[in-house]
Amino acid sequence: MEDEIFDSVTWDTPSPGGYDVIIEDGRKKPESSTSPGYRQEGAQTASDEPKWEGYLEVEVKDPIKELEGTKDMYISYRVCGQTNLTTFSSSTPHARRRFQDFVFLRDNLSRDFPACVVPPLPGKHRLEYLTGDRFSPEFVEHRRLELQRFLQRVARHPTLQRATLVRSFFESTEWTVHMHQHLAHPPGQEPAPSLLDNISDTLLNAFARVRKPDERFLDVRESIDQFEEGLGNIDRLWNRSRSRTNDLAQDYHDMALAMQGLGFLESGITDPLNHFSNTLLEFSALLKNNTTNNTDPFLQHVHSLLAYSQAHRAELSEYLSGVVIERDRLSSVIAGRPGTSSQGIGAYLRDRVDAIRGADDDRSRVEKMRKLDLKIKELQEAVMTASETSDAFSDETLKEYAVFQYAKQAEMKELLGIVADGQIETYRKAMEEWEKIIPLIQRIRVDV
Repeated sequence: MEDEIFDSVTWDTPSPGGYDVIIEDGRKKPESSTSPGYRQEGAQTASDEPKWEGYLEVEVKDPIKELEGTKDMYISYRVCGQTNLTTFSSSTPHARRRFQDFVFLRDNLSRDFPACVVPPLPGKHRLEYLTGDRFSPEFVEHRRLELQRFLQRVARHPTLQRATLVRSFFESTEWTVHMHQHLAHPPGQEPAPSLLDNISDTLLNAFARVRKPDERFLDVRESIDQFEEGLGNIDRLWNRSRSRTNDLAQDYHDMALAMQGLGFLESGITDPLNHFSNTLLEFSALLKNNTTNNTDPFLQHVHSLLAYSQAHRAELSEYLSGVVIERDRLSSVIAGRPGTSSQGIGAYLRDRVDAIRGADDDRSRVEKMRKLDLKIKELQEAVMTASETSDAFSDETLKEYAVFQYAKQAEMKELLGIVADGQIETYRKAMEEWEKIIPLIQRIRVDV
């Protein structure tokens, strides 16, 4: 019976490489040191900064209605890039894609690069899909900006920017064919194995030490929490400012109408009062325009950046929760006692070893103990391999956070620069309007 105990266990430990990359002729080549998710010999260590092989600047523009007038009508966007990456055949790739193509790109990048945080896409759960207004200029422009942010985040990622699928997305003239080929021959035929799936979970855990969450990841989670809290405060304050600005714009509009009425009563200064009323209307329009063109895009970008941060939080939370679950499971398994329903594997093996060593010294017993010792040694080696794989995954997770830090800094700089320029332009125009009216008001003569 002892010989049958381990019959259902697979003892072969697979090679570390578990990720294939498709090349042009359909053949596969082994995973390189730059492939995501697993540390290879000679790869970067966790202390290394992310390294980019070049740049990829992207723009989504020129939305066009395709098949207009039919039930299959959709919006296509011109996707343009400028790059010095050697993976591209042109330094200025361009193509026309629809929203579903972006969805395909995002879904397959997530599957092909399981250790990379692929940016989220804008969802379809919007009122425009219910009211049939998803072809309105406002909705199309909002979506164009969201899709452009998505591609910019992909382009800023040192691994995703070099993906074959990204290159085809920008360059392929037969994108539909390429999508079918990619589905038929994906880079990864099977999902990436978890940290302990490559070895027998139950037996391995009998020898594994109870793990605690890495302090580095706790610091990262705290940093993400603070960043999201800051974005939440920005969102709340700017929404409050937006509401008050709209109220102020309406007050200036009402005041303009009141000044027009006053002009009819004061025949001597009707013309200056009408000019003053027009200035009030212009300033009211500038405030409303500032809300539409500056504040609303700013808030949309903040929401998009918050969603991107939450995607990183999801990966980190999955990692940390996995560690906690594994720790609890190990505690219950290792603490088990022979002869009980919750007997642990470690306790069982100790019991069997003690029983064998205390029995008669016959050949069969000695042979069984020798086999058991060999299996224990093999499991101990498997534990070491799993530990190395776990460390590699931790390193990749930290690298993803470093990439997010670079992307976050770039986006915040762009975001704050745009909103500052918008505010400056708004109040520059406001000053021009008020400066025009000052001489007219000064010419009003008041008889005492």
